[in-house]
Amino acid sequence: MLNTILHGDATDRPPLLIVHGLFGSARNWGVIARRLSDERQVITVDQRNHGASDWTDSHDYPGMAADLADVIEAHGGRADVVGHSMGGKAAMVLALTRPELVNRLLVADVAPVTYTHSQMENIDAMRAVDLSSCEKRSDAAEQLSRHIPDPQLQAFFTQSLDLREKRWTLNLDLLARDMDKIIGFPKMEGQFDQPTLFLSGADSDYVQREHRDDIKALFPAARFAKIPGAGHWLHAEKPREFEAAVRAFLAA
Repeated sequence: MLNTILHGDATDRPPLLIVHGLFGSARNWGVIARRLSDERQVITVDQRNHGASDWTDSHDYPGMAADLADVIEAHGGRADVVGHSMGGKAAMVLALTRPELVNRLLVADVAPVTYTHSQMENIDAMRAVDLSSCEKRSDAAEQLSRHIPDPQLQAFFTQSLDLREKRWTLNLDLLARDMDKIIGFPKMEGQFDQPTLFLSGADSDYVQREHRDDIKALFPAARFAKIPGAGHWLHAEKPREFEAAVRAFLAA
């Protein structure tokens, strides 16, 4: 089963499962998870090929959704689910294939469509780091800066660095091999008709108006909202506003 971090104790409410995006981890969501755990238990996970979870021989959405199903079944059999980016796609496939496990679904800044942009430049930048010379995360960040000028992205990527073992906790080779599956979305049958919120950053272009027909075909109860001043990393850029949106949706 996936590596999980539990925040708070189980209550009479469904637990909240938070699913990170590409290159992320359970720890990235620690602050938001702890704050939301004042009302229910919150479960964050390392997805396959990330963090402390197992490295596998494939990285596709049916497999990721099955991983999430195992986690929910181990924690009561039904949960509210929040997924960001790649985690949002995995959460959508979970809701469509195992709807009995999902109470409410919040999809953060992604649509059930195939995107044209790749993340290969970030994988290449991480592969280029000479890990043997890194004694602290700032050493890796300095090397990443040659390819990735954004300090926030440098800091984000170095969270997935195991300095003691001199290795990335990301299965970069497999993620590169399966990048087409990651930026894509599988053909799905059926619908998830429970409450669903597509929450986007107002400055992001990941969820476009022309995606709404595709969304509504699979999620007929879907509603849409935007966080002003936020881009794709809306939970990191506007954490208080993101938290408020999650609370309002779960309480509705």
